[in-house]
Amino acid sequence: MDQQFSEHLRRIELSVNQFLPRQPDSEWIRLSFGNQPQEITGSHISPLLETTRSLVDLGGKRWRPLLLVLCARAASAEEKKEEAQETAYRLAPLVEFVHTASLIHDDIEDRSDTRRGKPAAHITYGTDTALNAGSWLYFQASVCLEQLSCSAQLKNRLLCTYLSQLRRLHLGQAMDIAWHRDSTVFPSSAEYSAMIANKTGTLASLAAEIALIICGADEQSVLRAGQAACEIGSGFQILDDVLNLTAGNPGKNRGDDIVEGKKSLPVLIFTEQHKNSAEQKLLCSYFEQAAQEGIKSRAVEKAIELLGQDGCIETAREKGTALIENGCASFMELFGKDCADAQHIRDLCASLIPENGSRA
Repeated sequence: MDQQFSEHLRRIELSVNQFLPRQPDSEWIRLSFGNQPQEITGSHISPLLETTRSLVDLGGKRWRPLLLVLCARAASAEEKKEEAQETAYRLAPLVEFVHTASLIHDDIEDRSDTRRGKPAAHITYGTDTALNAGSWLYFQASVCLEQLSCSAQLKNRLLCTYLSQLRRLHLGQAMDIAWHRDSTVFPSSAEYSAMIANKTGTLASLAAEIALIICGADEQSVLRAGQAACEIGSGFQILDDVLNLTAGNPGKNRGDDIVEGKKSLPVLIFTEQHKNSAEQKLLCSYFEQAAQEGIKSRAVEKAIELLGQDGCIETAREKGTALIENGCASFMELFGKDCADAQHIRDLCASLIPENGSRA
């Protein structure tokens, strides 16, 4: 992916660094916090910047802001592609910062110790600092929108879209937290789909919707793009959950979803097949044991082995892949099968699905 999209990724990184610098200057401080007394210095701002930058610097594919750029190009007329692309670069932090903030909070809520192969932010900087920095980054994301050169009407529409997706993201997280707190509660597959559409699909939807809005697309097209992106984001979440139970997510422990009590799609497929059975009770006991004993508990591997029965993990993998393919097909239909940028969206998604089903 890096070679095909290298210039887009370079420009996205420049925008991310502009709005989340390693060393803030007085102008950045003014734009981010307003006029401050001279006593406010970089040392006071460091807990916000260092905590969030540490996670940004650990990588990530930046596929969400890249989707924003590709959608903006696809939705714009040929003579306006460069203008739409430049605006999309400017708005890249609106998507990437929300993703980063949500990861910081997720790790606290899930009691995860690692992220991208390093100690999670709350382990390194403390829970209080991580919570505050993650919350700040949700708001810092909108600075790029505040500085956008456009009409007040367009800016307001973009802001409303951003805030709407943020509210949905937190609704999805609330559902997920409620379910993993109780090892005996198993939502339906339909409830799970609704949860990941909110928790994970929103970030992809945000990228696609703001891309079409800046291109002046009609409301129906904006919603269609948002739904297509939501399917892609949801598909990646399912594949991420599958990977956790197979090869293990990069930078995390294999099976830590079991320890956290996460009700992923493989778990729900299994429980629907074995409702109120001895197998379901056995799975519950493994979840409880793993929660008490931690990642080294034998219950983790036993639960994974149980979930591997009856093709539950493979069925979930197929579901995740189908969602991504459906989302890509929807983009091709929306933008036209001959649209090069729509084909690039398809290439982007394909590049993020290796054989083991991992997600960026």
